[in-house]
Amino acid sequence: MTLEIGGIKVPAGQQQQIEIPVARLPTQTMISLPVIVINGSQPGPKLWLSAAIHGDEINGVEIIHQVLNQIIPQQLRGTIIAVPIVNVFGFIEQSRYLPDRRDLNRSFPGSLRGSLASRLAYLFMAEIVSRSTHGIDLHTASAHRINLPQIRANLDDPQTYACAKAFRAPIMIHSQMRDGSLRQAATQKGIPVLLYEAGEALRFNRQAIQIGVNGILQVMATLGMYENPILPESTVRNTPIEIRKTHWVRASKSGILMLTVKLGSKVEKKQVLGVISDAFGNQSVKVRSPYEGLVIGNQQNPLVNQGDGIVHLAVFNPDAVHDD
Repeated sequence: MTLEIGGIKVPAGQQQQIEIPVARLPTQTMISLPVIVINGSQPGPKLWLSAAIHGDEINGVEIIHQVLNQIIPQQLRGTIIAVPIVNVFGFIEQSRYLPDRRDLNRSFPGSLRGSLASRLAYLFMAEIVSRSTHGIDLHTASAHRINLPQIRANLDDPQTYACAKAFRAPIMIHSQMRDGSLRQAATQKGIPVLLYEAGEALRFNRQAIQIGVNGILQVMATLGMYENPILPESTVRNTPIEIRKTHWVRASKSGILMLTVKLGSKVEKKQVLGVISDAFGNQSVKVRSPYEGLVIGNQQNPLVNQGDGIVHLAVFNPDAVHDD
């Protein structure tokens, strides 16, 4: 069936790039939302892929490019609606935010007459989410942090759980939804959504990209959209670790941090994660893990303030976790 987005009709078995006008810059240059639609030759699920909702999170841009390059429209059942750069304004400025410093992923479902962030969110919901049956939103850690490849989703929903397991990221985390997020707004419309977190801002990470590409293709195969391509045997056999609780270990004092654990390390309770020293080496304090778990994210900048999150743990015993 023909799919219409932004007033443009895409026939079955065709691929087309569409530019949906968003707003003009002060120079009157029009900024548009780029959308690539691959409309399969047979009916099936409609899967949206989105990246760079935070403009400096660029791994997802490359993931979407690589996925699209592998899809033959005539062999696709259903539709791919890909938006590789949602926050074009932030992408141009290499910034997480929109020009008014608003976070787009706290602005959904948006408003037709609100702020620029709210209007862009409203446009995305109207043109992309409303035409989709499933969604995958691609992210990295924020500035000065890095994330182990991980899926965050509502694992209590059977459809979402099946997709999360099919993605086969090393970790899948049952994650509560944040107010104003795209995942919350889409879930409230009954659409299963996966959020993929991997790598760091403004940097490509080859492993994170490859896991993301393989994951999307495996989800598509699970949904019956596309034949599962030949993937490395280790990827197909990988069983994700399911996590119900995570915890940020925070700096007890300000200073210079020297981590002694790496991303993906398993840690024991009370294990030393790093040392915080002052600039002169006169005083230092050891940072210890309060739980047994896995390092799924960490601070990259060695300069820390008291209370900063420095190591993000996936906790193996969720009953032991107290609130941050």
